[in-house]
This record gives sequence, C-alpha cells and structure tokens, in this order.
Amino acid sequence: MITVVERVLPARLGAGFRWLLASSWLTNLGDGIAAAAGPLLIATLTRDPLLISLSALVSWAPPLLFSLYAGVLSDRHDRRRIVLAANAVRAVVLAALAVLMVTGTVTVVTALVALTLRSIAEVFADNATSTLTPMMVARDDLTVANARLGTGFITLNQLAGPPIGAALFGLGFTWPFAGQLLLVLAGIVLVSRITLPPHGRRDGDPRPGTVRELLAGFRWTVRHAAVRTLALTILIFNFTFGAAWSVLVLYTQEQLGLGAVGFGLMTTIGGIGGLIGTGLYGAITRKVSLGALMRIGLVIETLTHLGLALTHSPWVAGGIFLVFGAHAFIWGTTSTTVRQRAVPHELQGRVGSVNTICVYAGLVVGSLIGGVLATRFGVAAPFWFAFGGSAVFVVLLWRQLMLIAHD
Repeated sequence: MITVVERVLPARLGAGFRWLLASSWLTNLGDGIAAAAGPLLIATLTRDPLLISLSALVSWAPPLLFSLYAGVLSDRHDRRRIVLAANAVRAVVLAALAVLMVTGTVTVVTALVALTLRSIAEVFADNATSTLTPMMVARDDLTVANARLGTGFITLNQLAGPPIGAALFGLGFTWPFAGQLLLVLAGIVLVSRITLPPHGRRDGDPRPGTVRELLAGFRWTVRHAAVRTLALTILIFNFTFGAAWSVLVLYTQEQLGLGAVGFGLMTTIGGIGGLIGTGLYGAITRKVSLGALMRIGLVIETLTHLGLALTHSPWVAGGIFLVFGAHAFIWGTTSTTVRQRAVPHELQGRVGSVNTICVYAGLVVGSLIGGVLATRFGVAAPFWFAFGGSAVFVVLLWRQLMLIAHD
C-alpha cells in the first residue's frame, strides 16, 4: 500500500500538495454532481427553452466576466484565504438553495440566482487554487502534480460526478445540492491544513490600482514568447473546437445515427481516453519533450476534426473520441505546466486569468460559428471548419511550438 501511495503521490510533492489534491478531488466531484443537477432543477421548474438555456449560460458567463479580477485578487492577497472564502460563499449559497427546496419555496428565478452566485464563487476559488501548486511543488515536479490534479478532474468531475448528480436528483431535488455542500465543506477543511510561503502585497506596499494590475498581467503575457504563443493557441484552437463541439449532440444523432444514450456514450468514451492519458503521461513526458508534445497534440486535434467530418460509423467515431480524450488530458496538463513554470509567482493569478479568458472566449465565439455553419450547411460543416482552421494554425505555429516549453 505504501508503495502504491508513493507512486501516485510521491513524498517529494509534500504534505501540503496532498491536502490540496484531496480538496481538489472532493470539490471536483461536487462540481460534477452540480453539472447534472443544475440543469435538471431548472428543467423541473420550467419548460421555457429560454429559461432552461440560462442554466448553461450561468456556467460559462462568470469566467468571462470575473476571471481577470479574480486573478488580481489572487496576486494581491493571501491565496489560501481566497480559496477558503470563495468556497465558504459557495457553501452558504448551496445551503440557502437546499433550504428553499426543502421548504418548497424555490422558484426559477431564485434557482438561477443561486446557480449564478455559485458559479461566480467558483471562478475565484479556481483561480486562486491554480496558483497554489507552483508555490508548493518544485518546478521539475509540476508535470506529476498537474497530472494528478487532472486525473481527479476527469474521473470525478467528468465521469463520476454527472451520473451521481442525476441519480441523486432522482431520489429527491435537494440531495445533489446537499451532497455538493458536504463536499465543499470537506474541501474547506482540507485547504485550511495547507501552509504557504509569504506572498501577496504586504501592508504598507503601494497599491497600483486594479486596472494597472490587470494591464501588468496582459503585458507580461504578451511579452513572454512562450506564454503568449500558448494563450493564442488556446484561443484559436477553442474557436475551432467550440465550433465542432457545440453541435456534437446533433452530430451524434444525425451523422452517427445515435440517440441520447449514444451521445452520452461518446462523451464517456472521451473520458475513458482521458484516463488512459493519465496512465501514460509520466512515461510519455520522460521520453518526449513538452514542445514536441504540443506539436503532436495539435496534429491529433486537427485530425480528430477531419476524422469526425468524414465518418458515419459510431465505431470509428468511438475510436476517435478515445484518442481525443487522451490527447485532451495530455495537452491540457502540458499547457498548464508550461505556464506555471514560466510565470513568476506574483503574476500567476493574473496570467492564469488571461488564459481563462482565452479559453472561454474561444469556446463562446466558436459555438456561435458552429451553430451558423450547422444551420446553413449541415452538422458536418463545423467539423470541416474546425479541421481547416486547425490545419492552417498548426502550419503557422509549427516552428514556434518547439519553443513554447522554454521559459
């Protein structure tokens, strides 16, 4: 047992990281439960398509609106306290929502407000949490640490959480939200055990102002070649990814001939691919440089769009989803490691928030493009657009990608 624990969580990562990892895994499970329970709650309270669509809006709008300010706070104040405070707000909101449901007074409006507040608090918790790992783990161990964090996200947030949330919702509307509340409270206890080195602005230090601090994060990102290239890569490739994946449910139905269960199966296969990626990540990074991994990963993503545009076979598509799931984990973990290695500790929050803006801006714009293309040219059109756009961008960035891992 000790050998297994040592292999999964080497002692050199430190006790603090183990507390952080345990907290991350528990809160990821809670977020996965909420990902299913939130939309189900709104759909139970109303059949209005517009109101139901707002349950999706409140999940991606807060990162776009609040990530930059969350980054400023993470670099300005004690990051552990920010995580604790943000999760405490989440706990209060979840408790209030549970009370409303138990008393039968919950409405569509109060539910949407509660889900929005929970998402906003999650933005601040996630941004500050992302800055903790490079403060506790040695630079050369960031690949291992981020891989372990990513494993929890895939297995608990994406695979285990949603079906558990749906099952709990079937037992009673309150259960999934009460479950997330308990998991958030456990995460608070675990993070409270972490000890961090001194950081943030000290009393008496001049405060340049929020706008100047935001601009400092943008300027640093633009001036650092590797991190700038990484941010642009994430932005552009999320245009193409968002265009294709925005119509995925229609694609599985119309081009693959699958129903709702088939759509769920394809996303599950992607999650299984992510698990395979977690198992292979250590061996791969020992033999392949991070820059080469970036190149290989973007080629795989480009070919993924081509393969899905061409195939009508669920079996072929399933194989593509399996490979893509492994790629998504490997590329995501690698890009996080590259950024954390390059960015100074005092800028981790702001540069991380710029990265978050690129992620969600790409997805939002891409989803709009995908919707228009699918409406006018069919469900395969967004995948052809994603293939063409990705291919062009890989060619343009091919030489820069080998330098992206060097800070």
